[in-house]
Amino acid sequence: MNRENCSSLSEFVFLGITSNTDLRVTLFIMFLLIYLINLLANLGMIFLIRVDPKLHTPMYFFLSHLSFCDLCYSTAVGPKMLVDIFSKNKSIPFLGCALQFLTFCIFADAECLLLAVMAFDRYKAISNPLRYAVDMSTKVRSLLMAGVYLIGLADALIHTTLTFHLCFCGSNEINHFFCDLPPLYLLSCSDTQVNELVLFTIFGFIELSTISGILVSYCYIISSVLKIRSAEGRLKAFSTCTSHLSAVAVFQGTILFMYFRPSSSYSLDQDKMSSLFYTLVIPMLNPLIYSLRNKDVKEALQKLRSKGWF
Repeated sequence: MNRENCSSLSEFVFLGITSNTDLRVTLFIMFLLIYLINLLANLGMIFLIRVDPKLHTPMYFFLSHLSFCDLCYSTAVGPKMLVDIFSKNKSIPFLGCALQFLTFCIFADAECLLLAVMAFDRYKAISNPLRYAVDMSTKVRSLLMAGVYLIGLADALIHTTLTFHLCFCGSNEINHFFCDLPPLYLLSCSDTQVNELVLFTIFGFIELSTISGILVSYCYIISSVLKIRSAEGRLKAFSTCTSHLSAVAVFQGTILFMYFRPSSSYSLDQDKMSSLFYTLVIPMLNPLIYSLRNKDVKEALQKLRSKGWF
């Protein structure tokens, strides 16, 4: 469709999580608690890693960035969604919608790539612990994180540019609670085949690369662990990986379900629940899965408590 035939939308309107007004109070309280736990847990983890010298290691460096990514992409969605539960005007400006998706996409992509980097970090720590500090030096860690954020930014810019150059000449009501690709594709009166192809190609490449990297890293990890003679040593090595594998399975499984389907199979009411899970629940769970079960983190918390911080 020619651009001159497109009407110019100044805003979109979210239909929200549900139209059932009886559930508003329950949903608001539940998701407010989830978001506050997410906020406190991730900010607390970043702060703890910065103030405790014992946590100034490559593993906790990457964990602090994981918390930062969780915090950023959940904050891009959560506050607006909470306000809209009671708001009569659930509108968002056209550029605001583009900015919300751009921010969300940058840090969601970064987290996807970061999970692969963390698998590589565990491989280095377990396969050759004597060279671990050298192999994962400050320079190497910084370069890895720069690559993660740059790829996330490039992917987000491509999808944002293509999506918000589509024609939206009909309804401006988005059957969702934030600006995501599937509901925007359904709302557009343009042909979205190119957008869907780009989504499958670029994001598919990112997913394939990260999942392959994780699998290869864990093949080497398992091989290295099996060479450890003591059962206690093998158990300790495996225990450092179980949390990472749990988070990978939850995050990657949800992302694959959400985005790697043809548009004809979208069920937006079902997808809202999946979106709530990976935009709010997963960022809340990650610091619990990764760190709060960790002995070093517990000791760091105990030190702060003994100094009167709590």
